[in-house]
Amino acid sequence: MPRQQQPAARPVRRRSYDQFDATARALDSVGDRWTLLIVRELLGGPRRYTDLHADLPGVSTDVLASRLKDMEQAGLALRRKLPPPSAASVYELTERGRGLLPVLAALAEWGAPALAARRPTDAVRAHWFALPLLGALAGLTREGVLEVRLDEGAFHLRVGGGAGFVLPGADGYGAVYGYGPADRPDALIVLGAEVCLELAQGAATLAEAVKDSRVEVQGDGPLAAELRGE
Repeated sequence: MPRQQQPAARPVRRRSYDQFDATARALDSVGDRWTLLIVRELLGGPRRYTDLHADLPGVSTDVLASRLKDMEQAGLALRRKLPPPSAASVYELTERGRGLLPVLAALAEWGAPALAARRPTDAVRAHWFALPLLGALAGLTREGVLEVRLDEGAFHLRVGGGAGFVLPGADGYGAVYGYGPADRPDALIVLGAEVCLELAQGAATLAEAVKDSRVEVQGDGPLAAELRGE
């Protein structure tokens, strides 16, 4: 009996603005709700699905899975298995996906004034302060890994060279920021979330916050010295 042919899989039909415009084309890929926040999470490095879901409170499992598939199809992210003995899979940004870093940094700068006060319903993760803080650290000339400690947790940033951010992969650094404390930070700063917001909003400079003892700087290297204004 001849085998019955399976119908060819239909290509996924994605919504489009159908406009011959660069902005519209960009929004075709990243304009859906949650997509740019997934990019924000993946800018810190590869992440497992469960970690993404934990750090995106409010997203359903179905929507997260759908957005990740869309990002894979758009060439923004890929999924790969970790080498043995781990059996887990992680998602990570492609070079095109990492190119969204300046977009996210600009959005964080634009949105910072809206963070007047934390609402009772607002979730928070320490690494969400990474992008807003990058602008305040843009003037640093000494390059290195800076660990940032808040009451909400810790994260680390790659800073220096006078740039507001370093594109991942451009200099071998990898991710611009990472989750949790760094293995060997070149400097450490301890501050509160309120001070972080002031720095992000331009209400205070890093030098002023250090002078007022609202930012504690630890470390003996050149980066720590520059942070202390030495």
